[in-house]
Amino acid sequence: MDRADAEIRIKRGYLNEDFRYFHLRDKRDLEFEFHYHDFNKIVIFVAGAVTYRIEGKAYRLKPWDILLISRGELHQAVVSPEDTYERIVIWVNSAFLSAHSTDGNLLKCFELSNETRNNLLRLDDDAARSIKPAIFSLENSVKDEGFGAGLLQNSLFLQLMIYLNRLFLGYSLGASAADVEYDERMGKIMDHINSNLGRELSIDRLSGQFFISKYYLMHKFKEQTGYTVHRYILKKRLIKAAQLIKKGAQVTDTCTACGFGDYSNFERAFRKEFGLSPRDYYKVFLNS
Repeated sequence: MDRADAEIRIKRGYLNEDFRYFHLRDKRDLEFEFHYHDFNKIVIFVAGAVTYRIEGKAYRLKPWDILLISRGELHQAVVSPEDTYERIVIWVNSAFLSAHSTDGNLLKCFELSNETRNNLLRLDDDAARSIKPAIFSLENSVKDEGFGAGLLQNSLFLQLMIYLNRLFLGYSLGASAADVEYDERMGKIMDHINSNLGRELSIDRLSGQFFISKYYLMHKFKEQTGYTVHRYILKKRLIKAAQLIKKGAQVTDTCTACGFGDYSNFERAFRKEFGLSPRDYYKVFLNS
């Protein structure tokens, strides 16, 4: 991949619109890789046989389940090819929501999802009846090109986010927890990793700190996350590094803050992940 292609790919993965709405249907053998976004994402599951894996948790979805996926969270849909996989996906621009949070934090649902390590909102009948019209109204509006179309779309999107926040505040999985597979020990280790990306995170240190055999840790971690411990740590450090650089952090400071002891190793890993050196990546957003 040359530099121009890498810049195009990076800019495409960066959400400039206030939001983007997709209604997707597939009936074929789909294999999704683990991936992440630089923006928050809402997945509204409509139909199919799908297990959604997010940061070590596996959610067996039911129709009209809603998933809140924060930026930087590694996720993957595991789809049965025998059924049509239908879902609504909304990409969320955090800056847009922040600008309209004068009467309540519209990003609160994503923040709570992170704090509670729960991405799933399962609607009861009353909640489904109240929120479906908002979803369908938003879907109709994104096809509208009439007078005030953009303003209407944004107002309906904000309405939907208000409903989602109201539903998620105080929400508990309850009986729905039976449809979530999760190893609490691996969750604590992932929390520790994500809170200490600038520090040493060797397998020996992690196994000693959490009183677990390093061989069991390596096996169980890969089983729960789809990543080896080393690859997960590297991926998360690179995600954090990209986020810091986009905010204007100096490249050398970013290298240290993200736990890379050697700049040449940092540059090599960064270039492999994003197709650009950290300094060229910085220039992309400096000039955008």
